[in-house]
Amino acid sequence: MVGADDAGRRWSIGELARATGMTVRALYHYDEIGLLSASERTAAGHRRYTTRDLRRLYRIRALRALGLSLEEIAGVLDGAADDAESMRALLTAQLRRLDEQAELIAVLRERIRGLLRQAGDSSGPDPDRLMTTLELMSVFETYLTEEQRELLAERRAALGSEGVEAAKREWKGLVEEGLRLVETGVPAGDERARDLVRRWDALAGRFHPDGPEGERTRAAVQRMWQDNSAEIGRSLPWPAERIAGLVAYLEQARRAG
Repeated sequence: MVGADDAGRRWSIGELARATGMTVRALYHYDEIGLLSASERTAAGHRRYTTRDLRRLYRIRALRALGLSLEEIAGVLDGAADDAESMRALLTAQLRRLDEQAELIAVLRERIRGLLRQAGDSSGPDPDRLMTTLELMSVFETYLTEEQRELLAERRAALGSEGVEAAKREWKGLVEEGLRLVETGVPAGDERARDLVRRWDALAGRFHPDGPEGERTRAAVQRMWQDNSAEIGRSLPWPAERIAGLVAYLEQARRAG
């Protein structure tokens, strides 16, 4: 830190870099964009930084540590966000961005945990199952926008781990029930099939947002199921052809009413 004895001191760009842990290249860049310029020059044109410059650099580093962009920092230091309300708005916006990043990290962590759970033993995930999981992630991202994926992640988080596990058990029971209806030849227009579809869609609805956005995410997920039933089926504990048949059966039951 700067002390009283440093009041009249001058630093070359190399000395300032060493004193603050910055790189000379970064200091040159700050000068080029007008964020931090040396207050003085020698007769030969060499930069000389003053105590005031050093204090400004400390402020730049402090704001950078909060994740602000160099453009935002320039606005703060040049007075555009000097009042308390403007600074509050700037920090609120930055906190919101960090929250969004934290949510994305949480989703990625859950995906990686899922892959590790599939490992089954200490030898690591089975390559075929790993590639199937990664393929499904790609399919999921193709059919749903980033905003829709975030909404689904929020709903899943709202259900909590116990709610999600209970839904998985319920869904497994519905799959088994649906496979029995298919294999015993119950027509898709039968009341039992229509009742299964109602319960199936109600269960799926727990994972979708309310209102029009929920309708759009449900439609996107249904298209994903219909178009990729074989790929999805490979990741499930039932033969892929049985799942494909069930998906077609459920769609027939929906159309039947």
